[in-house]
Amino acid sequence: MTVFWQRMAEHFGPGYADTFARDHVMSELGGRTVNEALNAGWDAKDVWQVVCSVMDVPREKR
Repeated sequence: MTVFWQRMAEHFGPGYADTFARDHVMSELGGRTVNEALNAGWDAKDVWQVVCSVMDVPREKR
């Protein structure tokens, strides 16, 4: 989880990473936010891959 949150902060910035994780609903996560998906038991690596795909995270940050 630590690596997941580090990557989120690196990509979105420390302040926006939390907002994005709390507020941005993604159909790829079953209509959940990042936080909801993690709380529902999704693996952090799987959630990160969804975020990368949806938000066009550069390959070198994946």
